[in-house]
Amino acid sequence: MENSFNKKVALVTGGSFGIGRATALAFAAQGATVVIADWEDGSETLDLIKKNGGTGIFIQCDVSNVEQVNHLMETIEKNYGRLDFAINNAGIEGHSSPIDSCTLENWHHVLNVNLTGTFLCMKGEIPMMLKQGAGVIINIASVAGLVGFEGIPAYVASKHAIVGLTKNAALDYATKGIRVNAICPGVVRTPMIDRFTGKDKAIEAQFAKVQPVGRLGEPEEIADAVLWLCGKGGSFVTGAAIPVDGGWVAK
Repeated sequence: MENSFNKKVALVTGGSFGIGRATALAFAAQGATVVIADWEDGSETLDLIKKNGGTGIFIQCDVSNVEQVNHLMETIEKNYGRLDFAINNAGIEGHSSPIDSCTLENWHHVLNVNLTGTFLCMKGEIPMMLKQGAGVIINIASVAGLVGFEGIPAYVASKHAIVGLTKNAALDYATKGIRVNAICPGVVRTPMIDRFTGKDKAIEAQFAKVQPVGRLGEPEEIADAVLWLCGKGGSFVTGAAIPVDGGWVAK
């Protein structure tokens, strides 16, 4: 599969670390030019891409800010004139608390980044893909978009909504050459999970135990699923919310 995405352009939001970084590196390894977008500094990811012989750019962007998203899309259009793959990965977990103590500020912040951010990105990505008559969008949801979790109502609501938005878009553009899917990771070894566990090995072991495979996932395993969906193997897949979760939702 070497260089199978040559001359293609891939956008990865939230690309500065975790699943986003692994996905950006995976695309670059297969020959794609990668646009890394994040509100945090993505230069380290870009340096890794270039060190391995890949190409790309970093654009600072808060996906919940419409002006910044518009700038992101305009820059992609100006620099490359196309967008083949869009991985809408940027997201936050917010504060942990049940509904009765979840603040309105936390609710709005999580929904604005996770859900509205995904919507704004898709709103900018789809016109480019319509113009070229092809494209693949993958929204990174979560197993929390398929089942409930205690204590994170805003996060769970946002991820369920992303799954619904994905299905809607898949139907809207099914005959226009654009496939839209969601990947729903389980507990994956990322900075977000480190914040949940506090890097406590005992807590990490509890998370691993919940997944039938008995371990945490690795960001590269999610990236592999993304690339499969974007390639020929996923050509008949659209409107799906695919758990990559070590068997979590199968229980």
